[in-house]
Amino acid sequence: MRSWLPYELHTHTFHSDGEHSLQELAASAKDIGLRGIAMTDHNTMSPLLDRQAVEKSTGLHIVQGMEWTTFFGHMLVMGITRYVDWRDLGIDEIHKGIERVHEQGGIVGIAHPFRAGSPLCTGCYWEYEIADWHDIDYIEVWSYTLPSMLTSNQRAFRMWTDLLNQGYRITGVCGRDWHSSAVKPSDPVAVTYLQLEPEEASGTVQDRQVVEAIAKGTVSVTMGPLLLLGLASQGNGSTYGIGDEVPAPHAQSAWEATVKLDMSERSEHWQLTDTDMTVVLVGNLGRIAELAVVSSSLTVSCPIQTEGLSWLRAELHGGIAHCRTMIAFTNPIYFQ
Repeated sequence: MRSWLPYELHTHTFHSDGEHSLQELAASAKDIGLRGIAMTDHNTMSPLLDRQAVEKSTGLHIVQGMEWTTFFGHMLVMGITRYVDWRDLGIDEIHKGIERVHEQGGIVGIAHPFRAGSPLCTGCYWEYEIADWHDIDYIEVWSYTLPSMLTSNQRAFRMWTDLLNQGYRITGVCGRDWHSSAVKPSDPVAVTYLQLEPEEASGTVQDRQVVEAIAKGTVSVTMGPLLLLGLASQGNGSTYGIGDEVPAPHAQSAWEATVKLDMSERSEHWQLTDTDMTVVLVGNLGRIAELAVVSSSLTVSCPIQTEGLSWLRAELHGGIAHCRTMIAFTNPIYFQ
């Protein structure tokens, strides 16, 4: 059965510049209700030598990966089985490195593309020349804690939206860039929910499933409740969800969009400071609808005209950490 499972996709240990071991990191991730993490140490895969033992002791899924940490930008690499080198790549040669990752069946994502660079963070700011954005599988549009409030993340989110408007199907994710086990309760942590199907007998998830979910875009990101988006035809009854593509022709049909909030997921690890929440439906045509969420009903629906739409996502706005901001967003439903 397919389920929405919470993952952290950007982590570090003392094998690079983190403060904890893989065992300590996994235990902390388990304590905050995560189902898995991507192990993305800087330019090394050495902590993964302990992967099987840590997975067995914690029950946490650890996805194999690393973070290319260069002078021209940081790129997250996930789902690989062997180290992939980047040191021979110039500023205009990143696609050669991406090809090496894709040859292993892995995926690549731009990490914190607008975070301040040297000397605060060597190479953090993305400067590689992208000749074809189809090669980029995902972008870390939210990074760090309380991510929606950071100017660098707001720029990354706008860039992602612009790329969607240009027709690129790139997945938006969050990454805490986790270096320390210490978490202040006042610092809301965003997590990336992936729609996955654990193996029936063992309940385990394989790396390839995580890679496929991110590549397809069956992803929802939140600092609070899990946000889900569905689209149903009022004619033939067909339904579509996050990451799906609605086939043509569709503009002649009547459609209804439904947004659901699951307040039970990881509910002990986040707290809203305002019950007044708003769902905004956004697409390549701009704001499509704005719907108030009331506590008596955590499901809101509205009719949608799909003519001219190439993508549609949901955003949740409300109060968290004593500020009003975007709390969650889904990846798009696409239109042929």
